[in-house]
Amino acid sequence: MRITFLGTAGAGGVPRYGCDCRACTRARADLAWQRLPCSALIEADGQRILLDAGLMDLHERFPAGTLDAIVLTHFHADHVQGLFHLRWGKGARIPVYAPPDAEGCADLYKHPGLLEFRPLRAFEPFTLGALRITPLPLNHSKPTFGYAIEATSSARFAYLTDTLGLPAQTEAFLAAWQADGLAIDCSSAPTEIPGNHNDWSRALASIQCVAPRHAWLTHIGHGLDSWLIEQPPELAPDIHIAHDGAIIEISAAVRSAPQPC
Repeated sequence: MRITFLGTAGAGGVPRYGCDCRACTRARADLAWQRLPCSALIEADGQRILLDAGLMDLHERFPAGTLDAIVLTHFHADHVQGLFHLRWGKGARIPVYAPPDAEGCADLYKHPGLLEFRPLRAFEPFTLGALRITPLPLNHSKPTFGYAIEATSSARFAYLTDTLGLPAQTEAFLAAWQADGLAIDCSSAPTEIPGNHNDWSRALASIQCVAPRHAWLTHIGHGLDSWLIEQPPELAPDIHIAHDGAIIEISAAVRSAPQPC
């Protein structure tokens, strides 16, 4: 299973408009440090699945017929804004899987164009080709799902944005599921007061409880990037900070009985 981090930013991106913090200044000077809206591309078993649609150039990045489906974590603008251009395209309809949210975002439901919205239910798996995907409830200000994705190779990857900690049922599911890879919300430094997103400490605590083989921190804000510049912490070798454009390969491992958190 191949994962491409297309964007790794929290709302506002990096650099943030009008900000001269160390992270934003660095990102303006060097494009490698810029962060676009949080999203990822999953490629496995002949399927290409887009997780979240906040990138504004989706209609240019993905020519017609190159995506099998779009899977949304939730309907906040920075996770769906790219759909507003994409929907007016021509060609085959694109299935868009999402949490059940009667409000959605603006008029996407009223004028979906070529988008075909399909609501999901928590803990009820669905299949895309040979991929088995389980929606997992997260703690956020709108109905939000993370996703546990399993390929026919038995490789397992979980994608968990946006969230503040993990609901008990979701945490228990993931601890038993034993992910080979996990990407999790880590929006702010431990010196900041978290809102509806993990800070550094909460993200690491969730990783410890879920115990994936490897973890990537994503949905990163400029404040966290500045803190990482000024006070770079030591990380375990199996925990990584995601960056835009990073490509990772997830393979299956032999699984043992999970240990309680």
